[in-house]
Amino acid sequence: MASITPSCTNRCDPRRGDAGWRRRFAGPLLALLAWCCLAVLPAAAAEIEIRQPALSAGDDGYVLSADFAFELPARLEEAATRGVVLPFVIDFEVTRRRWWWLDETVASRSQTFRLSYHALTRQYRLSVGALHQSFASLDDALRLLSRLRQWPVLDRHQLRPGETYEAALRLRLDTSQLPKPFQISALANRDWTLTSDWVRWSFVPPALPSETR
Repeated sequence: MASITPSCTNRCDPRRGDAGWRRRFAGPLLALLAWCCLAVLPAAAAEIEIRQPALSAGDDGYVLSADFAFELPARLEEAATRGVVLPFVIDFEVTRRRWWWLDETVASRSQTFRLSYHALTRQYRLSVGALHQSFASLDDALRLLSRLRQWPVLDRHQLRPGETYEAALRLRLDTSQLPKPFQISALANRDWTLTSDWVRWSFVPPALPSETR
């Protein structure tokens, strides 16, 4: 009776087999690893530029003014026209340096502007708390959002005239306030990431009007 004897070629050689396996799968594995690395990298943020931030003395304390330069990505503009409310948050803080300990946080403030579109009236709305203002176009609404004027941020007794403080300001789209499906989209899509870097500057408060009398 004829017998069939398995022949052992190079494919059955353990040493050669390992090398062949590496050649066959090394490329796909490296590609998969590269994709995973890219997937966990944070999405690059669309840029918001902060211009001319300034603190000034008012009647009851100190007020903040600044300009924000940015363009709304097409995906965010489309989301707004479909009824998604876009929450923009302005963050502000003041610290005082201490050579003997950590810097002291003198004040920290945040204010949320909600940009929305109402299909019935075909108008955009910018809301701050219970207050709101309507606009005929998105450009008009963004123009107001980009101009921060006379925002009260500090009481008169929080700063000492003549001392040096460091002020910091940023504007960001707060994706944590978006509906859940859009929060997931924001994790992977850079068009949903719209923020500025912290802008910092030194500030020496002058005496308030009532203190000079």
